[in-house]
Amino acid sequence: MKILIEELKRVPVYEQKAEIVERKGLGHPDFICDSIVDKISVALSKEYLKRFGKILHHNIDKALLAAGEAENKFGGGKIIKPMKLIIGDRATYSAGSEEIDVASIAIKTAKEWLKENLRFLDVEKHIEYQIELKRTSAALSEIFKKEDEVLGANDTSAVVGYAPLTPTEKIVLEIEKFLNSKDFKKRHPESGEDIKVMGLRINDTLDLTISMAFIDKFIDSEDTYFKRKEEISEEVKKFVSEKSDLKLTSLKINTLDERGKGEAGLFLTTTGTCAEAADSGQVGRGNRVNGVISLNRPAGNEAGPGKNPVSHVGKIYNLLSHHIANEIFSKISGLKEVYVWLLSEIGRPINQPKIAIVQYIPENKGDLQRIEKEVEEIVQKRLENIQDFCKLLVEGKLSVC
Repeated sequence: MKILIEELKRVPVYEQKAEIVERKGLGHPDFICDSIVDKISVALSKEYLKRFGKILHHNIDKALLAAGEAENKFGGGKIIKPMKLIIGDRATYSAGSEEIDVASIAIKTAKEWLKENLRFLDVEKHIEYQIELKRTSAALSEIFKKEDEVLGANDTSAVVGYAPLTPTEKIVLEIEKFLNSKDFKKRHPESGEDIKVMGLRINDTLDLTISMAFIDKFIDSEDTYFKRKEEISEEVKKFVSEKSDLKLTSLKINTLDERGKGEAGLFLTTTGTCAEAADSGQVGRGNRVNGVISLNRPAGNEAGPGKNPVSHVGKIYNLLSHHIANEIFSKISGLKEVYVWLLSEIGRPINQPKIAIVQYIPENKGDLQRIEKEVEEIVQKRLENIQDFCKLLVEGKLSVC
């Protein structure tokens, strides 16, 4: 395995004049797809372990949430045509003489996630389920027949992780989690889960644009809608002032809203997600595995959710690169910013990437030899213990979106 370490001669993102960061929230159609496919992978992995003592080949990393049709009304609307959730790609349906009911596991898991996270969505009436998981290919299933403790990579992929999060990345992430917290929903039950936060930082100022679905049954008029929106706006302003040193100079919520048009001029939903009538969702279009979409950062060529947690580097390396970067930044003094690149080669053991590249921005030029020695030790140790990391993925203990 080759480890390449180099000083990165650039301005850290948080010191650059402008920065753009987005976060798609709990009820956004893309977030729904990412979350459900990963939960299905976790559920299948546990079933494979229980039945066969090891995880068999699967990749549940393709999904489309096709929008339905709804009639939104003050005081409560209705769903006219249900959404359709299509889950696809590959899974192992049998081992020896035993069959696994993959489709039932996928549907059951999807319904459980939806029930837990979308308060006003009826999983039986509001969504149809279509499972397009085909039997795994012979070539890829061969990887899982080997008795090696560490499996070979089932794809050739390149990913990158970084640390630390900038103040902009942190506050954008924290705002969405705050707005979708249980405490906030108790105070504002009219707030739906479909929330997107877009942050623009210029120097030390912050411009925020928030898209938030409102639940129509809690809104009886335009006046009520705009009153609730203003109350939420004030809470966001207070939250930012308490949680960030950035100066909030602009905050807009639901910029398409227009008085005088009734329900048609407002962002109203019956279920809390725009997928009921307005927008579809797809795996890979949502947040990166660290929870944000940061336009100032490099990005790999893989989405993490739903991929196999013991052989697919598109998931393993995607998350691991961020974890390695965070460990390097937190344990080694004298660093401003760290980037970790991992490149796999199909069939090569996952603890032996074709190359690991670490780029770092030092605080000063005086101690580069020490830094690079400590960096190499961390990378080596992390890769040697990759099975412990994979176990966390198998158990669903690491967030992927």
